[in-house]
Amino acid sequence: MKIIGVAGGTGSGKTTVVKKIVEALPPHHVAVVPLDSYYNDTSELTSEERRAINFDHPDAFDWPLLIDHVRRLKAGESVEQPTYSYLISNRLPETVHVEPKPVILIEGIMTLVNKELRDMMDIRIFVDTDSDERLIRNIQRDVVERGRTVDMVIDRYLKVLKPMHEQFIEPSKKYADIIIPLGGENKTGINIIKTYIEKVVK
Repeated sequence: MKIIGVAGGTGSGKTTVVKKIVEALPPHHVAVVPLDSYYNDTSELTSEERRAINFDHPDAFDWPLLIDHVRRLKAGESVEQPTYSYLISNRLPETVHVEPKPVILIEGIMTLVNKELRDMMDIRIFVDTDSDERLIRNIQRDVVERGRTVDMVIDRYLKVLKPMHEQFIEPSKKYADIIIPLGGENKTGINIIKTYIEKVVK
C-alpha cells in the first residue's frame, strides 16, 4: 500500500487533481481520505462559539483520529470516516465506511503540515495556484455551497485565509516531492502522478 498526500491552499484545485487521478485509475484501487472530514468534534460548543473557530489553523483538526485511521488502513483494516457539515460547523452523525486499498490519497489544505502524518506518506504533492485565482474560486464556492455573501468571503480571506496560508500552508510546500502548478489545469503534472500510481497498482 502507498500513502499519497495532496496539499495546497483553499481553492488551489486539490480536489480536482485528486478526482482526475481517481478517474484515470482502475476502480477500487484508490481510497480518498479528505482532511476536511477530520475537523474536531465541536458538539460541546454553542453555535456562536463554532462560528468563531479558525478552520484554517492546524488546531482545528483531529490529528490523532486521522493518523489512527491512516495507520489502520495501512494495516489492512477498514475505518469509519467522520463526515463534517460546514453549515453547522460540526460533525454529522453519519460516517463513511472506508476499506483499505492499494493507494490511499489524503487530501486537504494542511495535509503536509503535521509531521507525524507527513512521515507516513510515500509521496507528497503540493498543488500551487495563484492567490488571485484561489480567491475567485473561494468566492464562487462559498457563495453557492456555504450561503456566504461576496463581502463575507473577501473579509474572511483577508482576515483568516491569507494569513493562515502564509503562516502554515505555503511553508509546507518545502516538504513536497512534487509541486503541481495551476491545479486541475496542469494535465502534465496530473499525468505524472497517474503514471506513478499505475505502476504502484501493478
